[in-house]
Amino acid sequence: MIDFPKARVKMVEEQIISREIKDPRVIAAMKKVPRHLFVEEALQSQAYSDHPLPIGEKQTISQPYMVALMTEALQLTGKERVLEIGAGSGYQTAILAELAERVFSIERIRPLAIRARQLIYELGYFNVEIKIFDGTYGWAEEGPFEAIMVTAGAPDIPQALLDQLTIGGRLVIPVGDAFVQDLIRITKTGEGIKKEDLGGCRFVKLIGKYGWNDE
Repeated sequence: MIDFPKARVKMVEEQIISREIKDPRVIAAMKKVPRHLFVEEALQSQAYSDHPLPIGEKQTISQPYMVALMTEALQLTGKERVLEIGAGSGYQTAILAELAERVFSIERIRPLAIRARQLIYELGYFNVEIKIFDGTYGWAEEGPFEAIMVTAGAPDIPQALLDQLTIGGRLVIPVGDAFVQDLIRITKTGEGIKKEDLGGCRFVKLIGKYGWNDE
């Protein structure tokens, strides 16, 4: 029998803190959210390993370190309205729900959205809304947002997401080709945008009107 709480603490210590993730709120959230519940039962023994896992529909749950890195990059204080593009399993959504005031998440694949929504609510995260839609349009009627996270690789930065970011807001998005991307943090200022490269990464494609056209 796997001791999941112990495995979760070990994951945080060996995969996250050791790789220079320093935000204590991010670390606490990663220690709290039960990652194993967001994967199929047959894969739960691998839930706290240092790699992504399939969640069906040709999608994955991201490597724990990448979840922590992207979350820390948003610099959340607890007062933000956050937009997430790509709910997937709902794991990253739950992490954001621990750290923000409200989370608005978009998932284009209906079965994933339904499962994620059910589990999120079962775990008591009632500050989350999940919509089935093309995430590259964003969620204008709920914006603007202090933080936006995109959990799929885009060929470019969708203008709609930049438009829905507040001044001072942060957007974290993987940008590149279909096989490898750079993780970019954009901060919107009164004079324009500031871009920072946070390193290489590899995500499934961001499919949509302002992303990739196919699977």
